[in-house]
Amino acid sequence: MRPIACCLTALTLALGLGSALAEEQPLRLKDLQRCGDLFSTEHLTFCLSSEGAANANLEVMLRGKPIETARGKNGRLRLTLNRKEHQSGPLWLEQGDRRSNPVWLTLNGSHVIPASPDEVAKNMDGLTTYVDLVSVIIEEDHDGLEASRRLAEKYGAEVVGVIAPLNTYQLRLPVNNLTERDAMVLRLGSETNVDAVVIEESGAEEPLEEDKQSRPRNSEWVANRFLDAVDFYRRRLPARKAPIDTHPVRIGIIERDVDFDSPEFAAYLNRCDPAKPKTCVYARDAASPADHGTSVTGILAARSAEPGDSGFLSALEASSSGFEVIVERNSDAGITANVAASVNLVEDGVRVLNWSWGIHRVGTLDVDGEEIDSLVRSGVAMSGYEELLEEFFLWLRREHPDVVVVNSAGNGSAHSGQDDYRLPSSFITEQLLVVGAHQRDFSRDVPVEHPDYVTKRPSSNIDMRVDITASACTRAATLETGKRGEVHCGTSYATPMVTGIVGAMLSINPALAPEQLRELLRRSALTIGRDSDFEPAEADDLTAPILPSERSYQLDNQDIGRSARLDMRKALELTVDSLQHVR
Repeated sequence: MRPIACCLTALTLALGLGSALAEEQPLRLKDLQRCGDLFSTEHLTFCLSSEGAANANLEVMLRGKPIETARGKNGRLRLTLNRKEHQSGPLWLEQGDRRSNPVWLTLNGSHVIPASPDEVAKNMDGLTTYVDLVSVIIEEDHDGLEASRRLAEKYGAEVVGVIAPLNTYQLRLPVNNLTERDAMVLRLGSETNVDAVVIEESGAEEPLEEDKQSRPRNSEWVANRFLDAVDFYRRRLPARKAPIDTHPVRIGIIERDVDFDSPEFAAYLNRCDPAKPKTCVYARDAASPADHGTSVTGILAARSAEPGDSGFLSALEASSSGFEVIVERNSDAGITANVAASVNLVEDGVRVLNWSWGIHRVGTLDVDGEEIDSLVRSGVAMSGYEELLEEFFLWLRREHPDVVVVNSAGNGSAHSGQDDYRLPSSFITEQLLVVGAHQRDFSRDVPVEHPDYVTKRPSSNIDMRVDITASACTRAATLETGKRGEVHCGTSYATPMVTGIVGAMLSINPALAPEQLRELLRRSALTIGRDSDFEPAEADDLTAPILPSERSYQLDNQDIGRSARLDMRKALELTVDSLQHVR
């Protein structure tokens, strides 16, 4: 039996084996997804799964208020909400004095379903691909739901998922193998009202976008003046002379989950009021503190007694008006799910999206002419993803022009801006910031401001499309207080450094547009690389070179021509200065 079919018939709130077992296990919310009729616009049904729940007195809380549940088949619960009576917000479980981790429940309707293990196959490139699930992007002048249902009826398919703002609908095709699928995809693609067909190439677990070259954690963050920025925010903003009001900011992290058993996140099990100067984290519970989502989120929100080991946003709490960090991935349906989650989060008020992910096309060559062999997709899949991402950014520009996406450049030692070979970093839009990675150069005894203080991370993707670099490494969380795990490195972890500073900048001046954020980041940047590093043929441009316009048109400025390295403190200083120019 398909797990999805089961999920679509009942709420899968998996109760514990009994009160004795529940007492031994912490109460954790492991999953929360739409189920039932995904196309209902009035009543929305959700599936939950948990660990450590006893058989009685379990309350489901949404935005701090209990909500009614109904008993479904096999003793499980069914949760249905009237959209007119509720708002998106944090949902958690309570049982006596125990409380689970909060998960963000969205009342927006974008949701796609993943394939089960028996619904995938290996294609000619040796990549795992969905056999009977595809998504169709309907031309914008057509009613997407109506058109997709007509297509489903014509081809004997079923509409099973939706990203309505992008006019994209997921179909389950009546096929048994890839030959039948590809034939039907060709027929679907030839329909006059179909803009593109998206083939998903993904297993149940995506590979992590990181590399294995290790470096210590805290010594890397110095290169971006991490603690200098924390000090500036906490001391300058509330200063008696010209105090600055801060504003709450909502941030979305496209990741699976966070391990709340780690001491760094245990505090988020308590109720968090975003109206107070707190950082709140909403996420599914992970199985291991070393997971990708925990490490990415930790750079923003980990809590530690040591300021240098805390997440950036949680370190700002004393002077902030609160940050909400929502960790969400919609489902395990690959890139399509990432986009669906992003759409929902933007509609829920997220200003900054962290995309620590990306893919290369099969055959992509690195700067040494060698083929990249990880995080690759076929040309057919890349074409569909490109169309889907284009629809997303067009929608973003049209409906949410104040939202900014911060994306990792990638770890293939390749060119991040080649639109045929790398997504999504190759998109040219003001609402996409692309982040490369650097590492400390311990062979040189120079001050942090010196261009040789850091060097290019060998694995980091490069070229003019990269806007800025940040430190590449962090240490994983563990289950022991005060102890850090293995070092994780890559552009995945440089990206939340930029996401964090962008969130802090918006908390100071929420009127900043995406293009202004990029301008301030580049104007404030430290440098990396050689003088006059304009020659693309040498393949050592880590970022777009700093231009005279980014140094007050001082043609003799020594920074001109070098690549840009994140300076978190200077970015905050320029943001404070920008308040004087608010119209």
